[in-house]
Amino acid sequence: MNKQTPTLELKKLHRSFRQGSQIVDVLRGVDLQIDKGEVVALIGPSGAGKSTLLQITGLLDQPSKGEVYLDGLKCSKLGDAMRTSLRRDYLGFVYQYHNLLPDFDAVENVMMPLLISGVKPVLAKDRAEKLLKRLGLEKRFRHRPAELSGGEQQRVAIARALANAPKLLLADEPTGNLDPKTSEAVFAELVAIVRETGLSALVATHNMELAKQMDRIVVLQDGKLIETSSSMDKNFY
Repeated sequence: MNKQTPTLELKKLHRSFRQGSQIVDVLRGVDLQIDKGEVVALIGPSGAGKSTLLQITGLLDQPSKGEVYLDGLKCSKLGDAMRTSLRRDYLGFVYQYHNLLPDFDAVENVMMPLLISGVKPVLAKDRAEKLLKRLGLEKRFRHRPAELSGGEQQRVAIARALANAPKLLLADEPTGNLDPKTSEAVFAELVAIVRETGLSALVATHNMELAKQMDRIVVLQDGKLIETSSSMDKNFY
């Protein structure tokens, strides 16, 4: 039986930045494979390059060297239109700050990526409402972001990330801006819905208790990924 193609494969990724006269090597040969349905925690000290790694994985930045494969597709030579299409249809993004559109209510915010993809408004509305209801927001459909709590705003952002039924979810400190109790509740909902839908996910977090709920933990240290276990030393923070 043939092995399934990984949802994500990173091969020897390097990323360097120029700071004045200096070259700073942020990523120094990152290798990672995430299989279908696998949820992986990405941890590491502040400034280690977790956000840079997620930006490259999400096709928002190019590596200096190395390759990103999405469902076996080599991404380095893709044009802007194809990269945009993959970000829209294959990838879902959740950030620490929700980045919701302030003039639109919860349903409209979740509908937006569907409408951009050409889904009919009536179908987009139905999909958005189902996702928000799954996240416990059925009474908040018509509320704008300013009328929602921090936890509710992040639930809307999660629903928006899942709207186009992506294959891979990328989350950058998705509960880092929430208080501990709300963070735990929102994260539990995120993991539950990811597992229900069979998504793969790469989640950057500083919270070891949240990381332990995922299938694997990888540590970004000195520009490389180290495979570890849930018993890893908290000194990495």
